[in-house]
Order: sequence, then structure tokens, then C-alpha cells
Amino acid sequence: MPFEFRVNGRIARPVGEVFDAVVNPDKLSRYFVTLGGISGPLVAGATVSWWGEVPVEVEVVDPNERIVFRWDAMVAKGETPYRTRVEMRFQPLEDGSTMVTIAESGWRENEQGQKNSYLNCEGWSQMLACMKAWIEHGINLREGYYVGELSGKPALEPQV
Repeated sequence: MPFEFRVNGRIARPVGEVFDAVVNPDKLSRYFVTLGGISGPLVAGATVSWWGEVPVEVEVVDPNERIVFRWDAMVAKGETPYRTRVEMRFQPLEDGSTMVTIAESGWRENEQGQKNSYLNCEGWSQMLACMKAWIEHGINLREGYYVGELSGKPALEPQV
């Protein structure tokens, strides 16, 4: 059974505003990639850096509909590096709000792949909560959320 997941959340803003909050590096760095920022906008064919050190290879950007990118999976010591696939979909709802769905797949079917899929599921769920709080209310939920980030390091590894 492949390790993959899908999370979603409703954001009470129009799809264009929600989509821009992801592709625009100034906005994404206000609620999600808060340390180290983002090196540029999410544009098809570009490779941007998140947190100042994580390469994100953007494959597809369909304005106001979807974003697809690949990034490095965390690997065990000695394991060959590989990438997972992330797809974000933005669906306008009848009430003027937006349903955001994030799916990630492509982990190796081993213990490390299973562990990492769970960690990323947690991370994307938290990202949706942070996006909702920031876009709807101007609140940065991520600030102080991860103990490691309090010392100025991005939360790229599990917190103890």
C-alpha cells in the first residue's frame, strides 16, 4: 500500500486571494515558511528555496486551480535521496470561500517513508490552519509553534 495522504480546509476568502497567498513568497512567508523565507514565487519550471535551504521544484501552476511541486523526502542515514510529489488544489465554493486540498505522495514503502508521510501530513494540516488564521484574521499561528524555531532554526525535523 503506497504512503500518501490528502488534507483539506475551507478558507473564507475568494479563490484568487487564497491562491495568491501560496504562490506569492511575501505572503507565504508570513504564515508558513516564516524562517528563511522563500527565494521566489511559485512559477512552473522554477526551483525555489523554502526556509533558505529546501529546494522546491515547481512543475505545474494553473492559476487559481492547482500547484504541483516535488521536494526532497527526509531519508535515513545512508538511504538514497528521492522526492515526493505535492499537489495543491483550490476549489471556489458557492459561498465565495475556497476549499484547499493538499495531497502528497511518492514515499518509499518502508518504515522511514511511513514515518515521513505522517510527519508531512501533520505539517500540511498545520499549514492549512495557519493559512486560515492569517488570511481570515491576520494572525500568525506559526510564530512560536515549533520549539526549534524559537532558536532561529526552521522546523525541518521532528520536534522532541
